[in-house]
Amino acid sequence: MKAYRTGLKTKEEISEAVNELLVKMTIDEKAGQLYQSVGSDITAIGSNDIKVDVVTLIREGRIGSMIQVDEPENLARKVRHLQDIAVNESRLGIPLLICQDVIHGYETVLPIPLAWACSFDPELVRECVRTGAEEASVSGIDLAFSPMVDIVRDPRWGRVCESAGEDPYLGARMAEAEVFGFRDAGILSCLKHFIGYGAAEAGRDYNTVELSNTTLFNTYLPPFLAGIKAGADSVMTSFNVMDGIPMVANEKYTRKLLRDEIGFGGIVISDYGAFMETMKHGIAEDEKEAALKCFKAAVDIEMTTDYYIRYLPELVKNGIVSETLIDEAVRRILTKKYEAGLMDDPYIHISEDRIPSTVFTEEHRRKSEELALESAVLLENNGVLPLDRHARIALVGPYATETDHAGAWSFSHKRNETVTIHDGLVSAGFVHVECENATGIFDELDGGIERAVSLAEQSDVIVLAVGESSVISGEACSRQDITIPGEQKKLIEKMLETGKPVVIVLVTGRPLLLSAYKERASAILLAWDLGSNAGGAIAKLLSGDVDPSGRLAMSFPYSTGQIPVYYNHLNTGRPAIEGSTDHFESKWLDGPVEPLYPFGYGLSYSSFSVSDVEAPSHFSSGDDFRVSCTVANTGARKGTAVVQVYIKDIAASISRPVKELKGFRRIELEKGESRRAEFVIPADSFGFFDSDFGFHIEPGRFQIFIGLSSRDEDLLKTETVLTEAE
Repeated sequence: MKAYRTGLKTKEEISEAVNELLVKMTIDEKAGQLYQSVGSDITAIGSNDIKVDVVTLIREGRIGSMIQVDEPENLARKVRHLQDIAVNESRLGIPLLICQDVIHGYETVLPIPLAWACSFDPELVRECVRTGAEEASVSGIDLAFSPMVDIVRDPRWGRVCESAGEDPYLGARMAEAEVFGFRDAGILSCLKHFIGYGAAEAGRDYNTVELSNTTLFNTYLPPFLAGIKAGADSVMTSFNVMDGIPMVANEKYTRKLLRDEIGFGGIVISDYGAFMETMKHGIAEDEKEAALKCFKAAVDIEMTTDYYIRYLPELVKNGIVSETLIDEAVRRILTKKYEAGLMDDPYIHISEDRIPSTVFTEEHRRKSEELALESAVLLENNGVLPLDRHARIALVGPYATETDHAGAWSFSHKRNETVTIHDGLVSAGFVHVECENATGIFDELDGGIERAVSLAEQSDVIVLAVGESSVISGEACSRQDITIPGEQKKLIEKMLETGKPVVIVLVTGRPLLLSAYKERASAILLAWDLGSNAGGAIAKLLSGDVDPSGRLAMSFPYSTGQIPVYYNHLNTGRPAIEGSTDHFESKWLDGPVEPLYPFGYGLSYSSFSVSDVEAPSHFSSGDDFRVSCTVANTGARKGTAVVQVYIKDIAASISRPVKELKGFRRIELEKGESRRAEFVIPADSFGFFDSDFGFHIEPGRFQIFIGLSSRDEDLLKTETVLTEAE
């Protein structure tokens, strides 16, 4: 018999039931709710050295949640077995919360988040996240460790692939979309990593972070604020140090900022093994002190290590930790279990009979391809694209027949069923496609480049499918050299030397250095890691069946020495001015200031113009700001323009970025069609946080930019004056 009430409808009823249950719980059972154990095999997400007698601990009520990774049918059976023990063999019968990283799809793999951010299509992202969440849900997952909402400016960092890129506004819209997508499927979400993780020094994973408060609050925090407002259920702390203290034990940011200032009332969870790492950071003498410091920082759930269950009861008994504070943490966890439906039905997310009709379905694969089509970015095209289906195509490179398009953080057991580029081209009706892989990711195949040259010389066009594999992208995959890896560089040079048109299809989880190919390749299609139907999507883009419409969510550097390079930087007191002969400017002596390809950039097979901008000369801080323009398709075919609105605060109490994205819209236009586009920008979009987390909307002049990328030459400019509300 359950020791708690069920069938509750209101927040008040749930609160009362949780309080009643807390009274019945021992301190050991309370500490157990704060412990997240590993499953039997979690090598995909961390070390498998941690061995736990989970069955005994579940029976004792000393495990509250678990990480589980397995093939869907096996996972569902395993979770059902574990829930049976928790519900039927523990004293109070409190169900487990089953968690897993569901980053970009589940068995059906979606494009990586950095790719889907290039779609500038939050609604489609929401729909696609829902498909992955549905697949995870029927397999037994209650909470997804997603979305990852770190702002990123350094492509050397491997985890840029999980992010929405460099812009806080776009990042915030994607955070909302993902939270809504998980909620639509009925599972809990988790914003990560709080906070600053994406600013690791030199792009080296887990490295130190040094950020000013104004940068932290105005750049790195907005996606978290948006995700929390959208209803995110939990927040995961980051691995990095801030102000000398790792975030998992950092009261200043985790308790005071996240809990007290922002008012987040959901679960805060550590990252994998982070409690143990406090001792390596040198801020805890032993496991007991680590448990104490992390608990004081308002971390509710300890992931994988077991310091809470071993030391919190003792710390309470000795009067060092108040049981009232433990009750608050347990209350948050139990409340989420009620909200997830687990207290009414512990098996709500286990549906073995629905797995065949839900997981890796044709509908979900079509949705993945739809998002892939919007995520790829055409970087260069001298007219060779779209390809003629009757052209003789030499498909060359390791990704010609490779199925590795899932990217990092995909546990799909269907990865080997990914559509390859070769299969995609054949299915799209290309008549003459001959393949030669020539190299692997790093090494040349025996005689491969020589065979590729011979094949290329007999072709009309070379499609060169190259890039970095998923094993060198993602967590702990920082790279000092972000060029295309290994012998692929030699292959590219040999293909360019043939004199044939070369179309580079770049498969990657991060921006790579492409300056050596910008002027020499006939076309460059940035294909990212596009998921289960990658090859089909790439073929439709190369053929022109679908117009490329992705726009960069992260700048591509001209050289490594520029990094970090991003569009929304501060101006400096001596900004570099094009054409200036002044020596004393903020510039490089041996390279450009601007990136090779900037945020918001992307080509189409058509062309577009923006004109007739209309905006008020003044507006009040109590009103929305409205700006409109005419968008026209000036090309020879249908296409999609991505119109972007930026602002600049000309004179504020602190220095503000040269541009800040505040609105965007995808607009599909027929050949010759034009349309008015209006953007409504809330007044608080013109505000900012100071170093004390005070928010200000200051009267004054603002420049308004509207156009097709963040580059000045792609934007029209007007000006408005913000006045105080009466």
